[in-house]
Amino acid sequence: MAEKIRIIGVPMDLGASRRGVDMGPSALRVAGLQARLKQLGRQVEDIGNVAVRQPEEQHYGEKNAKYLEEIAETCKGLAEMVRKTLDADLLPLVLGGDHSIAVGTAAGAAGYFQKQSKRLGMIWLDAHGDMNTPESSPSGNVHGMPLASIMGYGPPELTELAGAKPTIEPRNVALVGVRDLDSKERRLMKESGVHVFTMRDIDERGMRDVMAEALRFAGDDTAGVAVSLDMDFVDPSDAPGVGTPVRGGVTYREAHLAMEMIADSRSMISFELVEINPVIDLHNTTATLGVELVLSGLGKKIL
Repeated sequence: MAEKIRIIGVPMDLGASRRGVDMGPSALRVAGLQARLKQLGRQVEDIGNVAVRQPEEQHYGEKNAKYLEEIAETCKGLAEMVRKTLDADLLPLVLGGDHSIAVGTAAGAAGYFQKQSKRLGMIWLDAHGDMNTPESSPSGNVHGMPLASIMGYGPPELTELAGAKPTIEPRNVALVGVRDLDSKERRLMKESGVHVFTMRDIDERGMRDVMAEALRFAGDDTAGVAVSLDMDFVDPSDAPGVGTPVRGGVTYREAHLAMEMIADSRSMISFELVEINPVIDLHNTTATLGVELVLSGLGKKIL
């Protein structure tokens, strides 16, 4: 894991129907992200935000994949930044925005390793499957499609961003914390071979067991693991300000344990944090928790 961190903000809410997650990067910066990372002894640089088009200025285009062109354009720019960050031996820390930005982060990281003929694994921490395609999506919101796109299912604008398709092999993807799925999404989950750990798995087996297995799948013959943390992974009682809150999420401590285990594995090569919506948050609680979880993921320990 690179010792030096580069923060990249992606203030995009084009993928969601409820506005506000474009302010997520600001909320995390306001919560002291950079200073707290420096206290961990890390070198940090913040290169500001990727350019994103404003929804007010364009028509959403296709009903079944709204703002697809604008999202693909932002993801392409982000992929380039992530690749350059890894080239410079820095860890990309990407602040969202809605979850559709993950296509860009994954494409940048996977593209970097493809040049070395290496594969990438992924840990996706989320209440939702994010495995819709334009054909299956009930809403047409692209933030419900990024994981499918990363695994090669969906519009070519997103599935082919990394050059090779799929960006990441489904067998090296572990989805943890799921509790809200669309019916057609379930079918793709079963067909694709992605490893899914629902809240029931966490209830029955405990977070430690689930994360150990998730890390094993993501790390199997891969050069490292891209981590994508949607704040709705955590229960709304601890993370109220998220794009699409769903009751029954992981507890404060379970979320920290998941991140601590990722840090212990020393396999993380990129980290993104998405779907913080300050408009519906309480006193920036969700961003403050987000910063704490980033610190745990980067090695902060209790003792």
